[in-house]
Amino acid sequence: MPLDSRPWVASSPLDVARSVLFYLVFYLGSIPYVVGAAAAIPVAERLFQRIVTGWSAYHRFCARWLLGIRVRVEGAIPNGPVIIALRHESFFEAIDLPTLLDDPVIVAKAELLEIPLWGLAARRWGLIAVRREDGAKALRAMVAEARARTAAGRPLAIFPEGTRVAVGREAELQSGFAALYKLLGLPVVPVAIDSGRLYHRWFKRPGTVTYRFGETIPAGLPRAEIEARVKTAITALNRGSAREGGDLRQ
Repeated sequence: MPLDSRPWVASSPLDVARSVLFYLVFYLGSIPYVVGAAAAIPVAERLFQRIVTGWSAYHRFCARWLLGIRVRVEGAIPNGPVIIALRHESFFEAIDLPTLLDDPVIVAKAELLEIPLWGLAARRWGLIAVRREDGAKALRAMVAEARARTAAGRPLAIFPEGTRVAVGREAELQSGFAALYKLLGLPVVPVAIDSGRLYHRWFKRPGTVTYRFGETIPAGLPRAEIEARVKTAITALNRGSAREGGDLRQ
């Protein structure tokens, strides 16, 4: 019997209790991290980085011990200048990236930079804002910023589908991914994830979130080929997740 597909329905009263406790502990506990990171920006670069990665690790800690969500990693995690293309099923992987990867630059929607203090810290960390309404101008700015940060040896993490995608669903990759791939001239490591069945709901469920790192795809491939290979790789866990977790709709 598949789990209930509605994200606001819990499977048990224990899930409700765990989730409420998680929201209280994680979000209230995030306040000193955010304030501390913003305060450290002008005075201590290393302290700032430690606070940000500490906040991400705190989230994983809360998910493990309050929600009962473990993390499993399959495959080799790359380092250095490479594009890491991840499926996006929930906020879990977005918050978890500084814990999962080594000092990643993250491509995300511009609205996140508008969050008081958090946006300031995200900008300093290296979040690259996506502003689709600005068209080619925005793309040029993204490429310039991504090129500068990857030249410093940092991996570039991107959600090529452009938004969260429900379990059991597939989405076309946004055109900005292929443009970044072509203009940066970097290899791509695709990553499948199955967080949606546990985390993308008001009342979250215990279980194991799996990251599956695929084989490195070389730079310089035609657009159709790179998109097809990335899409296949990042949805590698999708069918199994749908059978186990139901279709959690947006």
